[in-house]
Amino acid sequence: LKFLCCHLQEPRHVPCATTSQKCIRTNDIENVGRTARHQTFFEMLGNFSFGDYFKKEATAWAWELATKEDAIHTHMLLESQGSPNALVLLGINWYGLPAERLWISVFEDDDEAFNIWHNEVGYLKFIHDFYDIFCCQYKKPLKQKNIDTGMGLERMARILQKVPNNYETDLIFPIIEKAASLALVSYAKADDVTKTNLKIIGDHMRAVVYLISDGVLPSNIGRGYVVRRLIRRVVRMGRLIGIRGDGRGNSEGAFLPSLAEVVISLSTQIDPDVESRRKSIIGELEREELRFVQTLERGEKLLDELLDEALLSAGNNGNKPSLSGKDVFLLYDTYGFPVEITAEIAGERGVTVDMKGFDIEMENQRKQSQAAHNVVKLSVGNESEMVKSIPDTEFLGYDSLSATAVVKGLLVNGNPVNEVSEGSEVEILLDRTPFYAESGGQVGDNGFLYVNGGEDRKQTAVIEINDVQKSLGNIFVHKGKIKQGSVEVGKEIDASVDAKLRQGAKAHHTATHLLQSALKTVVDSETSQAGSLVAFDRLRFDFNFHRPLSEEELMTIESLVNQWIGNATHLETKVMALQDAKNAGAIAMFGEKYGEEVRVVEVPGVSLELCGGTHVSNTAEIRGFKIISEQGIASGIRRIEAVAGDAFVDYVCARDNYMRRLCSSLKVKAEDVNGRVETILEELRATRNEVSSLRSKIAVLKAASLASKATTVEPHNVRVVVENMGDVDADALKSAADYLIGILQDPAAVILGSSPGDGKVSLVAAFSPAVVKMGLQAGKFVGGIAKLCGGGGGGKPNFAQAGGRKPENLPDALEKARAEIVAAVSSSSS
Repeated sequence: LKFLCCHLQEPRHVPCATTSQKCIRTNDIENVGRTARHQTFFEMLGNFSFGDYFKKEATAWAWELATKEDAIHTHMLLESQGSPNALVLLGINWYGLPAERLWISVFEDDDEAFNIWHNEVGYLKFIHDFYDIFCCQYKKPLKQKNIDTGMGLERMARILQKVPNNYETDLIFPIIEKAASLALVSYAKADDVTKTNLKIIGDHMRAVVYLISDGVLPSNIGRGYVVRRLIRRVVRMGRLIGIRGDGRGNSEGAFLPSLAEVVISLSTQIDPDVESRRKSIIGELEREELRFVQTLERGEKLLDELLDEALLSAGNNGNKPSLSGKDVFLLYDTYGFPVEITAEIAGERGVTVDMKGFDIEMENQRKQSQAAHNVVKLSVGNESEMVKSIPDTEFLGYDSLSATAVVKGLLVNGNPVNEVSEGSEVEILLDRTPFYAESGGQVGDNGFLYVNGGEDRKQTAVIEINDVQKSLGNIFVHKGKIKQGSVEVGKEIDASVDAKLRQGAKAHHTATHLLQSALKTVVDSETSQAGSLVAFDRLRFDFNFHRPLSEEELMTIESLVNQWIGNATHLETKVMALQDAKNAGAIAMFGEKYGEEVRVVEVPGVSLELCGGTHVSNTAEIRGFKIISEQGIASGIRRIEAVAGDAFVDYVCARDNYMRRLCSSLKVKAEDVNGRVETILEELRATRNEVSSLRSKIAVLKAASLASKATTVEPHNVRVVVENMGDVDADALKSAADYLIGILQDPAAVILGSSPGDGKVSLVAAFSPAVVKMGLQAGKFVGGIAKLCGGGGGGKPNFAQAGGRKPENLPDALEKARAEIVAAVSSSSS
């Protein structure tokens, strides 16, 4: 038993509730598959009350549920003394667990619980001094006592099905069996390592399928990173146990979709939404797996390079070759490369792995991750005490852009004050307002507050409002500057919203709803909103999708939205119960919190959404819609920016003006502009190629004169050229180095530099085969020299290029290069 120790700012709507919660836990992910019960995804069955305290009864029923053997049984608390109680257990089979195998845990100070178990239930086998984190969060008792009982579905399934671990229950084992068949192994006959990997696959696949079904898509931030990390672990484990391709004969295909099909089939009877999202789940998993396989292959390539460097470095220094902990962690963290595979491949090539250094890197990451979680704390500043005494602001802005109100509070730099005078920045709290406060992606209104004094209500102060935000609860904070006079708490004011800006926000907000409907119609019905901005002069809409939209798709979306605008459809707005809105098909924003009653905005036949924003009354008010850009902002997240209303007219007029000027400059009609531009670009490309060719020829001619200046360095007779080539560009510099290394006899080393202008430095190093065999590498050499010029670079052992931003340092850099190459060649033993 646990006490529900949480402080609810929202008023409770029901005295009791039962829940089945899908939970994700990754803080101890390394234990998944290695213990009998650690999981990233599990379902928690809960039984709660809020101020309706029936601990004695809940204890007895929990024991009854666990130990009785009978058919379906029902408990109901009848209404008592006018206080409604919940239906606590309904239609649940008793589990019939043997009482002698159960242990009861009680909190060390909870004598009440001990007495209930001891005297009421009559059970005597206890675990003492049991600490529960839910009980220890608050030191003082709550005003109202509550009930919170919980039970893990997977753990109970394991007990009832009499299997040794959670993974071998019918919730997970079918996934494991499918993975084993794809790997051509038998779970029963597999070794412990293979079994562990199969368990990880089974657990993680449940997690990612449910997460994607609920709208959480793979990305590099927040919840999306959890999904990506779990998917990558499944792919790695699949490759470790021998899964290649999709299991259907395509060696280049993805195997996650086959596993997802099993998860979806297992979920059909308990969560039908998963089945309805089958297409998007399968598609997302396939794309993510194939993308990650490429990453893994890059990791394998990087590992080979790191091993080459370790062997070469050890040969030069006479040390035993070793792969650093940082490099191992880079492979693991960035490329998802398994540590055990890194160690195995390294061992085959005679290279040790610094596992201690790797563990240090891992621990540093854990600390950083933990610190990131710990810094998220609520802070409301000095205003918190003041807002406790101020009721929620009454919003009048749906129906009016002006209203009379009373100043309930003033803040300067977050501190409450009674009066603020001219020139000061101020935050004003009103009892009622026509100003919209920023929320749901829509920016806060701008406008003015006017303070009127005396019987003639003569204007005594003017405050310009440039932003409105919501504070604790639903209190509107009007932010602005006093342009004239002073304002006091308790004064009556006239509030006036900037009508032109509000109209811009309304047009863009309704256009956002139309855009979402168009995306679902044209692109994919499963596409969903991932964020938005509704401003006065533009809109921004982020949505879940895996690829860029084509020009044809964008034109179709644009055309469809403008068609709906031209239909001049009246919007319908109503307030209804949340469940009724969902039943009607209203779109809700994933992750948003909604009350029992919601505002629903409908464009009949086009769009139905839960929305608290301001909208036009008729689509014709939007006037027009134009997409400005479409781009990817994260993996699986696209962004459309567009304009509507007056901003649409301004945008189109401005573009038309640009086109007129372009036509005049090119002396062609608008329809001929594209052809003329293509011709000019082709001529420009040809000219650039010709110039580049001429520059390369000039550079080679310069290089020819440098060959005679080559210095011969003993004891291996290495011919060395280190020279400044003036203003030669990078391509020409490369041609010169190629020419020199070709005409100089092996062994030879060439380092050239130039300043092509605009604060740029170009460097190139070319080493002949014999010089490379001496242990010198052009990539490392030129990279070190480039640092002196404020840059960097690298390349292969025989040829490398670099750049910089400090031409003034080039002479010194080349002198250093000359000294270092001579010293390196002179000291070489080969």
